[in-house]
Amino acid sequence: MGIKLDMVGLVVQDMKKALDFYRVLGFAIPEQANEEQHVEVAQDGVRLAFDTVEIAKSVYGGWEPASGHRIELAFLCDDAAALDALYAKIVEHGYESHREPWDAVWGQRYAIVKDPDGNLISLFA
Repeated sequence: MGIKLDMVGLVVQDMKKALDFYRVLGFAIPEQANEEQHVEVAQDGVRLAFDTVEIAKSVYGGWEPASGHRIELAFLCDDAAALDALYAKIVEHGYESHREPWDAVWGQRYAIVKDPDGNLISLFA
């Protein structure tokens, strides 16, 4: 029996705010999804899902906001210049930077931003 990562789910406080961030990040998400309680976006065989707090409560029998750094989503950029440009675009749209782009000791260009729910989003090349 084998397993395959199929979906990563995020609980969001405000669906529109969350989806707007991920649109800036580069995901094609229809505007009508802003009103949905559950939204999925597929990319290269893995789905990124967004659920409202209400849906999370109904699925899990309750929900408490996480504290601290619980999960990281990391997105591969084409190259260092693309990473720097995407980082600048995200910050220009008013989203919070966690760490400005830097050349990491392991050889990658790296930056970290926060989505509207405070999740750390890594960009690397």
